[in-house]
Amino acid sequence: MVSRLQGLYRQAEEAAEAHNAAEAALKVRQEEERRLGTDLGRARAALGVERAAAGRIAREQYQGARGLSPYARMLLTGDLRAAQDQRRLAARESARQAGILARLARGERRADVLATAARKALDAQQAGAARQKRLKDEADLRLREVERMLSALSADELARVGAREAADTAAAQRELLASGRLGAPAAARTRTPTEAGSTALAYATAQIGKPYVWGAEGPGAFDCSGLTSQAWAHAGRAIPRTSQEQWAQLPRVPLDRLRPGDLVVYFPTATHVALYVGDGKVIQAPRPGAAVKVSPIAANPLLGAVRPDPDGVPLTAYSPPALLATAAAAASASAPGGDAGYSSAEAPAAAGEEASAEGPAGPSTSAR
Repeated sequence: MVSRLQGLYRQAEEAAEAHNAAEAALKVRQEEERRLGTDLGRARAALGVERAAAGRIAREQYQGARGLSPYARMLLTGDLRAAQDQRRLAARESARQAGILARLARGERRADVLATAARKALDAQQAGAARQKRLKDEADLRLREVERMLSALSADELARVGAREAADTAAAQRELLASGRLGAPAAARTRTPTEAGSTALAYATAQIGKPYVWGAEGPGAFDCSGLTSQAWAHAGRAIPRTSQEQWAQLPRVPLDRLRPGDLVVYFPTATHVALYVGDGKVIQAPRPGAAVKVSPIAANPLLGAVRPDPDGVPLTAYSPPALLATAAAAASASAPGGDAGYSSAEAPAAAGEEASAEGPAGPSTSAR
């Protein structure tokens, strides 16, 4: 029961993070389409000017053909100086006309290139919108499966699920701390955040107790990467929107060098993320039906950690924000699972797959 429920939770969040990524990509495509449309409009306006100038040239040449050409008039003049002046004027006019025609040709080529790019950008935007809708429908389907499963459980069954998850998380946390992967406890406790990291943590702390809603990035609700991206945005650092992109683009940091404010990433496919608080704890938006809370770092299987501000200098003195214990307790009681987020058991290695490549390790799988 616990493994199946956790697998459904993870599938729901994988679908949600895929939707978030599609939404971010769609925004980029929409901006590109708008930019290309603007450039195309400017190119067409400039092309109109050059075409008008080319039209004047054609008219002038037609009218000149009905009389003597500038070259003939130059030969027939009896004044050598005037002939030289006529020659210079003719050369200048020829260069002017050649320049207009060259600009016209370049403008036509640029307009064609921009028109093709704009069509491709529009096609990509439409394809992205269709993919976003498919992923939203997938996430909605997964969430409805979770809701159906929860509604079928009695109060006693929900309590047993919560107790089982809490026990599994406590065991995983003890194993992680005993392994030394987080470094010496005394050294870990002395690490301080940067000024930006402190600001990000203060923001995240203020969100404790707010509900998890997939695709949300505040202010009233958050999903996991919505919380981390907004926390760092409020610290003046723009980071990618999704957990996968945060893992892919931000600098990695060893677990035994974690400092408060770093991001802890979970699962082989990087589908969950939290902010490190220190002392083996994280702030996370855990899963549907739960709320932003403080959790043990081993609440989910660890993938690794990244640092949004690798160039930042740690503070010499740091007083962590008061972690709202009552809000954290209320968040723990809001859904089965306590501090636990997900298990690798029966969870797919990627959205839509049937089982994790890690095999049936069970919900007590240790952080890794």
